[in-house]
Amino acid sequence: METMGRHIIAELWGCDFDKLNNMETIEQVFVDAALKSGAEVREVAFHKFAPQGVSGVVIISESHLTIHSFPEHGYASVDVYTCGDLDPNIAANYIAEALNAQTKETIELPRGMGPVQVKQSEAKAL
Repeated sequence: METMGRHIIAELWGCDFDKLNNMETIEQVFVDAALKSGAEVREVAFHKFAPQGVSGVVIISESHLTIHSFPEHGYASVDVYTCGDLDPNIAANYIAEALNAQTKETIELPRGMGPVQVKQSEAKAL
């Protein structure tokens, strides 16, 4: 099946509070994850919230990696989207391990497989 990209949505639970609340740590983990998957890093932008939490993006030539962390819940929502031959699972797995996730749930979505086919409604306008 030909796709333009692969998109991993990862739900990480039981993560280390201090790692989830440290912008520099998360930034380094995400840059390292991108590089380990073979991606070319273009830009990096992260923000630390008060009293806690971090959001950020690593833009890669092949698409992006993003996170929003909720340290108080030990939770991180992570997206890894890659185009071409890169395997986004490499980056997603690295991130989960680096944040000490106790539970990881992932969904992989193929992207760019063509127009979505919408079935015409059989209902008639009143």
